[in-house]
Amino acid sequence: MDSLTQLTLGAAVGEAVLGRKIGHKAILWGAALGTFPDLDVFVPFFDPVKDFTYHRSFSHSIFVLSALTPLFVWLILKLHPKTGLYERNWTWLVWLVFMTHILLDCFTVYGTQIFWPLWHYPAGWASLFIIDPFYTLPLVIGVILALVMTRQTNRGHLANRAGLVVSTLYLAWSVGARLYVRVQVEQSLARQNVPYEKLLVSAGPFNTALWRIVGMQADGNYFEGYYSLLDRSGQATLKHYRSRVDLLRGVEQHWPVQRLQWFTKGYFKVWQDGDRVVVSDLRMGYEPDYVFSFGVGRIGNPHVKAEPAVRIEPKRDLSRLKSIWARIWSSGV
Repeated sequence: MDSLTQLTLGAAVGEAVLGRKIGHKAILWGAALGTFPDLDVFVPFFDPVKDFTYHRSFSHSIFVLSALTPLFVWLILKLHPKTGLYERNWTWLVWLVFMTHILLDCFTVYGTQIFWPLWHYPAGWASLFIIDPFYTLPLVIGVILALVMTRQTNRGHLANRAGLVVSTLYLAWSVGARLYVRVQVEQSLARQNVPYEKLLVSAGPFNTALWRIVGMQADGNYFEGYYSLLDRSGQATLKHYRSRVDLLRGVEQHWPVQRLQWFTKGYFKVWQDGDRVVVSDLRMGYEPDYVFSFGVGRIGNPHVKAEPAVRIEPKRDLSRLKSIWARIWSSGV
């Protein structure tokens, strides 16, 4: 999720665990710790594919963050020795902030390697968009009320807990909605006689009423579409696209190519940009503007030659968001 959401979730968890006993320190430390795992974006790997696929790996590991928890508790008690009586509570605060951070990231489509280094599989349940105000706002309101209300009334603390409950219920809703939509999409594709080998259903931009569909076909081509919970047709709208998987012939063993195929779980397209061969992650963005695209080779004579990966910046057409948002209420996209 986005940094604001993770910061706010950490603050809310901190308040819930220890706010009544130590006051605003719990919120501040929760916010700081909620941001900590994402600081891995500042770790240089000197390769754009490594930067892309190593994010949310070691820094989001249950094992690594659990091992770091005692270190952070020691640091906190050094800075706030008068709170030593609550060492166990501090341990719970630190660990729960870390665990809720990585768990929330799993609800997005990106992929979080929560069991690194024992298992590198990037978990991504795709029931939340990376920014979703319907999830974040209850947390923000609860934390603000906890900050401004007096501790004597306890109302701020209860408001914060209410925000956590509402946001958690929204998470549960997103999972149920995604399961429902997947069944409807599968039935819609069957009615339209659309073949596919892999099917991805993920939350649309900033909401869980509109769902994005990506289907991979046997020849490497793909289709993209949308399904809305609010339109009357109940039909998935689809557009089909070609992927130039033939351009990878001869560079199949190139590490960036293999790594991207693995990390995207097979949801990728291959296309030509001038004489450059580009691989795009189909899970994030929309046709033709995908957030993560990488040049992996050059078209030579007669074969494609592998080259060090280079990030291709997307040409973002924000006007497309208007038509995608309109799809919530109609089947026109």
